[in-house]
Amino acid sequence: MSASPDPDLPPEDAKLVTLARSARARASAHEGAAVRDDIGRTYVAVTVDLPSLRLTAIQAAVAASVSSGQSALKAAAVVGPGDVLADDDRAVLADLGVATVVRAGADGVVRT
Repeated sequence: MSASPDPDLPPEDAKLVTLARSARARASAHEGAAVRDDIGRTYVAVTVDLPSLRLTAIQAAVAASVSSGQSALKAAAVVGPGDVLADDDRAVLADLGVATVVRAGADGVVRT
């Protein structure tokens, strides 16, 4: 994990990228995601791909935050292949009012 998030990112968003990237690497998952609530708490998750349950990393991170009582989020970061979030992921983030979404590659380099 030699690359670091974009130096132009606000520190709070760079932290989300680092957390998402670490979770992805630790679990050898397709994607990692991290979300932040309005008081700075973070929730981290990876892609869930079980025979009976399939969640993207962002869906799993949002589910973790909602399970902890959150009804709104400020920012999200997704690390993995691809440049664009799927419609379902964008919808989940919109449900909780996420204004900032950072997309980064597996190397931590920010794409969007």
